[in-house]
Amino acid sequence: MKILTIDDQQLILLSVERRLSELGYTVKTANSGQKGIELFDSFEPDLVLVDINMPDMSGLEVVKHIKSVSGKIVPVLVMSGNTQENIIMDGFTLGIDDYMKKPVSLDEMAARIKRLIGAPVISDDSQVSNNARMLQKNCVGVVIPCYNEEERLLSTEFKDFAHKNLGYHLCFVNDGSTDKTLEVLEKLKKGSESNISIYNCEQNGGKAEAVRQGMLHLAKDEQLDYIGFLDADLSTDFRDFDDLVETLDQSNFKIVSGSRMSRMGADITKESARKIISMTINLIIRTILRMPFNDTQCGAKVMDRSVVPLLFDKPFITKWLFDVEMFIRMRKHYGKTEAKKLICEQPLKRWIHADGSKLSMKDSVKIVGQLAKIAFVYR
Repeated sequence: MKILTIDDQQLILLSVERRLSELGYTVKTANSGQKGIELFDSFEPDLVLVDINMPDMSGLEVVKHIKSVSGKIVPVLVMSGNTQENIIMDGFTLGIDDYMKKPVSLDEMAARIKRLIGAPVISDDSQVSNNARMLQKNCVGVVIPCYNEEERLLSTEFKDFAHKNLGYHLCFVNDGSTDKTLEVLEKLKKGSESNISIYNCEQNGGKAEAVRQGMLHLAKDEQLDYIGFLDADLSTDFRDFDDLVETLDQSNFKIVSGSRMSRMGADITKESARKIISMTINLIIRTILRMPFNDTQCGAKVMDRSVVPLLFDKPFITKWLFDVEMFIRMRKHYGKTEAKKLICEQPLKRWIHADGSKLSMKDSVKIVGQLAKIAFVYR
């Protein structure tokens, strides 16, 4: 039994292909509408699984070819993040057999396919790998800067997240570590090469440069809708990061930045001394930015890929306060009024200061001098 899957995002295609192949289907993939039409004519599939939003043509054009032009009777299952009612109705008018809205689990996808064309005779669900995996609505790249994280890197949590959340790509940037961080990352990547990668910097350049290099590297991958960064100690919960992505997707914001401000119902913990210093630094930052941010330094941010060149093409002048420089660059490019409309500061539900943080109290004092430098350079 043959299935043709058409989607412009390789992260999705690989996951779907692997799952359907495990179930015993013969699968071919196409990463564009035109290639999908060409494969349909030659492959003669028993079912077509197609996305709607593709750069060369709408998936509805593919449906039209299958249902009207080809003259063949083949079930078509749409799986898309497009939830516009008129698009869905147009699909059914053209003759699609089912419409699945992302995010959707591989289990549900498989069940709907079996309902339409049945299961292969050789199918053996007992041999199929863990099914609790979700195809995300968007493809998201996440940069995780790492410097001497051999002892702290939570490999299991990262691998589990990448395995269960299909559409995420985790890029670990090894910032010239002098311990065995690179070895730990290689082990973490093994078996998950499609959605975990390593960008290795030979020399330590500091967190700002590591994030910058990682962001520019991921920006070359055209399948990614959004790109962000997250601290290696996972002081920000993955569930919170996913909330930031959802806010970005459901709005006109260009950047959604996590904030560790305390609020009712949130689990936010900090050392008391660090909290006092942070409040003082934030007051200085707000004065420099002339924008009402409560917490620019939270290590969890996600943005539309279109602003990555604007924010990361040029090196930052400080190793730690690049977040402040990012927002200044937004303000200088768009103007303060428009920049405030394009940046969302979203409170986190969970955040904890992880043991072993590289930023000491002495470093915190140095930050004041670095802020003065930023104010002078971007004056």
